[in-house]
Amino acid sequence: MDLQFDHLGLVTSDLVTARAHLSITLGIQAWSQVFDDPGIGVSVQFGIGNNGSPVFELIAPLGETSPVAQALKQSRNILNHIAYLVPNLESAADHLRTQGCFPTGDPMPAVAYGGQRVQFFLSPLRFMMELIEAPAHQHRFFE
Repeated sequence: MDLQFDHLGLVTSDLVTARAHLSITLGIQAWSQVFDDPGIGVSVQFGIGNNGSPVFELIAPLGETSPVAQALKQSRNILNHIAYLVPNLESAADHLRTQGCFPTGDPMPAVAYGGQRVQFFLSPLRFMMELIEAPAHQHRFFE
């Protein structure tokens, strides 16, 4: 299966506070714009540090019905998911299913990826994975 690591997703109640914390704590100084995605129910922002550090996605709920609102209330799944870019969502999803992974919902277009589809899966090891059908995507960061 053709997977390319994209980011680690962190749930937060406040993008500004989380951004300041990661900037100071991990030296993440380059940030993308904020993407409000009412279709998915979240606001997201991507950040990266120097020297090949991973990309972090900060995820804040857009209202009480957001899929991440419950994680914040329960202080669970704050390190929410590992995300991969894939060239074909159906093929990658089929592969995950054969490995015992369970989709948490249907594929949805994501604003942060130009409307390309994303889908989340729960692995048998109890961690979440996001597949993003945008194999050539590159985040735009600003300092």
